Amino acid sequence: MDLVRHLRYFTVLAEELHFGNAAIRLGMAQPPLSQRIKRLEEELGVRLFDRSARQVRLTDAGRMLLGEAREIVARADRLMELARHGIGGALKVGVPPDLGAAVIAALVESLRERDPALRPAPAEMWTADQVAALTGGLLDFGIVRHPITAQGLRFGTVLVQTPGVLLPADDPLTAGSTVHLADLAGRDLVLFPREGEPGLHAETVAECRAHGFDPPAVHHGMSLGLVLAGSAVAFGPRADVPGVRWRPLLGSPLAWRVSTAWRDSTPSVAEFATIAERILKENAGMTDEGAAPRRRPRQRPATGFLA
Repeated sequence: MDLVRHLRYFTVLAEELHFGNAAIRLGMAQPPLSQRIKRLEEELGVRLFDRSARQVRLTDAGRMLLGEAREIVARADRLMELARHGIGGALKVGVPPDLGAAVIAALVESLRERDPALRPAPAEMWTADQVAALTGGLLDFGIVRHPITAQGLRFGTVLVQTPGVLLPADDPLTAGSTVHLADLAGRDLVLFPREGEPGLHAETVAECRAHGFDPPAVHHGMSLGLVLAGSAVAFGPRADVPGVRWRPLLGSPLAWRVSTAWRDSTPSVAEFATIAERILKENAGMTDEGAAPRRRPRQRPATGFLA
């Protein structure tokens, strides 16, 4: 029996006291978890949990062993961490392809400051690909966009990015300080790929339509060529691109939720994720979800209609 793995199952169930919730955290189905807890009890010769139809409780023996089990799991995690991130170790980080070179550079620099021996290896991947890589152990942690449906992953603080609109420099809408979504009517939209960001793609298009902007066509990609050509607009953070002007959207109707994500809960990976959150706040203009301004209906100029 893999004692460390079974002890990990035990500690998670002891924290959740619910087989379903514990199974979700562990990225596994509930019946195998129940079988492995039973196997651990048989191996140790004690009953760790009292089970009933309504609740799961630790036994006296379970409470007594919990502290030791946590220490064994933590030591095993530290051993694996040393093996994976020892001297000259590479840290595999997933980042959205449109995050921006300056933000990625700040992230790499901060991680190196934390551990000079570390070699951060950013990989540009959309959220769907990051989830698959994290689940498969190919990434240490990533920066993902919500909503996400994924079992077995842990998420950091949810941050909010409020995108504006990128317009051709000669577009009449650039004369104003803000742009209403409905004023973009008739223009095509350049947006991140649907297959890469399925949840946020659907949310963004739905929000546009709810505010009067139903683009005739949605082009999937990152290039601003169509914006420069005057045939499309794009959403994103403030950008300094020749021939393109950025304007905030009136009422902040779009709110993109971003967080770090990881599978293996080791102290260093959690710390790296915290560093990434700080960089996103400082360099990408993101704020904590609870501190983000609440979106409210606002009048569209010269119409009287609410957005």
